[in-house]
Amino acid sequence: MTDIKKFQEVIGYHFHDEKLLRQALTHSSFANEKHLKKHSDNERLEFLGDAVLEIISSEFLYKEYPDKPEGELTKLRASIVCEPTLALCTKDIALGEYLLLGKGEDQTGGRGRKSILSDALEAVIGAIYLDGGFANAKEFIHKYILTDIEHKQLFYDSKTILQEVVQGEHEQLTYVLTDESGPDHNKSFTVRACIGERVIGSGTGHTKKAAEQEAAYQALLMLKNQQRG
Repeated sequence: MTDIKKFQEVIGYHFHDEKLLRQALTHSSFANEKHLKKHSDNERLEFLGDAVLEIISSEFLYKEYPDKPEGELTKLRASIVCEPTLALCTKDIALGEYLLLGKGEDQTGGRGRKSILSDALEAVIGAIYLDGGFANAKEFIHKYILTDIEHKQLFYDSKTILQEVVQGEHEQLTYVLTDESGPDHNKSFTVRACIGERVIGSGTGHTKKAAEQEAAYQALLMLKNQQRG
């Protein structure tokens, strides 16, 4: 079973009602496997947490970027609350380790699946909001999500940004699929980002698009490091 007490230490928030946290960490595969009563999984909490995250991130961006127009703020918010970025945010709190998953989901890599991680993070936000109110949910979101915005936007827009960088150098960017493995329901793709024959980044994901995004992101980090050097 998952260590509820330890997870609370990790996130720095202690629940009055630990049942809310347990529900936030319960994936539908676990609830189904254990024949738990209806709505025992984290889907309803995810629905609530998504709304809380949207209002808090909107307020943060509104105050943080007073000169940005609505369209840019909307794009910036999308880069923060999208599935891949939220999944990235869960690494700091090792959220995947604490999830309650069904055996099949666990064995096919569910603890690292971006959709499961991002949904669970939103469910945790919903649980904190119900347990401790808006201020505690806001503190959690500011601490674990609304940090390093520039970095997250780079991650979100990596393919677009890399394309612009490469075009500026008048070179040709291609993505090459180098590996495809796993059963249909749990495929893993590995992709290389290349300029001509030169490999500048590599990424792995459950879809080709996700693998390309990761490869582009790694390429941008490498190019940035080269510029610093």
